[in-house]
Amino acid sequence: MPRDQVVTRYYLDSRAKLLDIAAFLDRLDRSGAPEGAGEDFRVEALRRAIELLIDDKGHRAHRVLEALSDPTTQLLASAPQKGADGAYHKP
Repeated sequence: MPRDQVVTRYYLDSRAKLLDIAAFLDRLDRSGAPEGAGEDFRVEALRRAIELLIDDKGHRAHRVLEALSDPTTQLLASAPQKGADGAYHKP
């Protein structure tokens, strides 16, 4: 598909998603963090992934997915919780 058609077809959807991320980050800013508390691992992972979007190295979707995924290959005896976190958290 030619570049101008890609922009026409996907720009508004991408714009909306970008605004959703901006709104999430604004909510975090307004919520304040407990004194001396570190950033949540999911937020840290999201911030690292955002950096990948602007580095112009290509294959962004693949690299973002890898950045948010569990890199380990060893199986666990049992899951530590019922659902997924959406970002890797070292035990």
